[in-house]
Amino acid sequence: MTLIVGSLFFANAVFAKSPNVLLIITDDQGFGDVASHGNSEIQTPVHDRLASEGVRFDRYYVSPVCAPTRAALLTGRYHPRTGVHGVTRGHEVMRDDEVTIAEVLKANGYSTGAFGKWHNGESYPHHPNGQGFDEFIGFCAGHWNNYFDTPLERNGEVFQSEGFIIDTLTDYAIDWIQRQNEANQPWFCYLPYNTPHTPWQVPEKFWKKYQGKGLEPTTACAYAMVENIDFNMGRLLASIDEMQQRENTIVVFMTDNGANTDRFNAGMRGRKGSNHEGGTRVPLFIRYPNVIPEGLKVKEISAHIDILPTLVELTGSNSIPTKPLDGKSLVPLIHKQTGSVDKIWPERTLFTVWKGKGAARTQKWRAVDGGKSGWILFDMQNDPGETKNVAEKNSQVLNELVKSYEQWWAEVSTEGFDPIPTVIGHSDRPETLLSAHYAYLEPAQGQGISYQGANGWANDYVTNWTSAEAYAQWPVEVVNPGQYEVSIDYIADEEAVGSVLQVELAGQKAFVKVKDVHNPPVIPSPDRIPRKEVYAKEWNRLIVGMLNVEQTGTFDLRLKGLSKPGKQFPEIKTIILRRIID
Repeated sequence: MTLIVGSLFFANAVFAKSPNVLLIITDDQGFGDVASHGNSEIQTPVHDRLASEGVRFDRYYVSPVCAPTRAALLTGRYHPRTGVHGVTRGHEVMRDDEVTIAEVLKANGYSTGAFGKWHNGESYPHHPNGQGFDEFIGFCAGHWNNYFDTPLERNGEVFQSEGFIIDTLTDYAIDWIQRQNEANQPWFCYLPYNTPHTPWQVPEKFWKKYQGKGLEPTTACAYAMVENIDFNMGRLLASIDEMQQRENTIVVFMTDNGANTDRFNAGMRGRKGSNHEGGTRVPLFIRYPNVIPEGLKVKEISAHIDILPTLVELTGSNSIPTKPLDGKSLVPLIHKQTGSVDKIWPERTLFTVWKGKGAARTQKWRAVDGGKSGWILFDMQNDPGETKNVAEKNSQVLNELVKSYEQWWAEVSTEGFDPIPTVIGHSDRPETLLSAHYAYLEPAQGQGISYQGANGWANDYVTNWTSAEAYAQWPVEVVNPGQYEVSIDYIADEEAVGSVLQVELAGQKAFVKVKDVHNPPVIPSPDRIPRKEVYAKEWNRLIVGMLNVEQTGTFDLRLKGLSKPGKQFPEIKTIILRRIID
């Protein structure tokens, strides 16, 4: 499909050639985590100023959780179409043939940079560098273990950063923007900040301010993290002003799902992970001086799938081949608010799905799959808090919405959700890391092998490996034959030393005997509140051996324990494969 770009016209508008784009998305910041949305406990002056200086979309919807929202935002397509259907075990990986907004703008002469949390695949070509971003600094997992002086990645290379992660990411983004400006190069800067997602870590001055307000501790920390975001957004906007690029820069701010705790959420039902309003309605502010007038407010429903076509139209970019889009440009809604052009915005239905349950949202209605209790229906205009199920009195409306949802789901899930294999041996990235949380444990979690955490989220590792019948496996795709050096990152106490491990790929096997004790304590973590996620450790790297892989194709890479002198095998964090190129 070709992405069709509509014409953009505003009365008295002053157009600049190839406007820059700054797209900020935060992690687990709800609709209510903004002062101008009615929250008297938080201070977000930069958020509020940004909202007032352009257009505020009051009923803007995303997916209930992180990775699905990001895939839809980047592609303009509902996340199931992209292969994304979860947040771990590779379910967050976006198919590499999806066309992202970065690829669209890059084809139109833009430099592209991403700074922060990716969460749509960690290995090339699912990596940001393989999806249209020239520069990437951040991390690809669903969350990060420590936010102070933490290791980050720059275009595939790990380095040690300094300072608080949001401050640091902002530093790198500003430096990159300045370099593009000096080169007179239009730029697209994607800033997916990773707070206020846990762990609960924030600089002292922000924590001290909210800790003293008598708030519930997690609420205090979330608000402190949001105010830190606000501070850094101010730095970004000030830098753009200093470069005299204010009038030539489109600034977009949004968040990825509802709040991650039970805190102020403007009276909405639900939070992160919910298909109700509180899990999916989030802020969206767009500023484009002299093109979008100040103080506009849009009440028509809109969604993450609309951002790509909106930015394409606002930037005046040329069309390029894409997969079929679900979103549509929001420019006509801005027209409608200005009264400059009389355009019709037809009624639409938006859909969300999470853990097999879905919802359908129109301007008036929200239908939600209640599981065993069946679908429920709410009149969102008269009952925005979803307090009264009106399904019985409006059965025809509910039946139509359920039918629409079922038709939608049948369409967006046609390609299925088989695991998207990690690419091995790509010519542009000869080294591939297979993180433990991408592994499938056999026979099952807790039966002779498990993750440290209950869900095997990002940064987790294989532990409690007591059975030689149990193993971990990763779906992979070998794209180049050749010699591969295999290593593992492990931890072993004295009882685990002497264990023999084997890595098997495409009928080839390499094995190693663990000879060294490596059993460090967890890395001290400056958490303000105890976390649910696993803590970070220092892992030891051990070369297993060489694999002569003569076949290309899709395989299961397996890590097996052949023998052990004690009760369990070593703990495993990563499998590393490096193609040896002569």
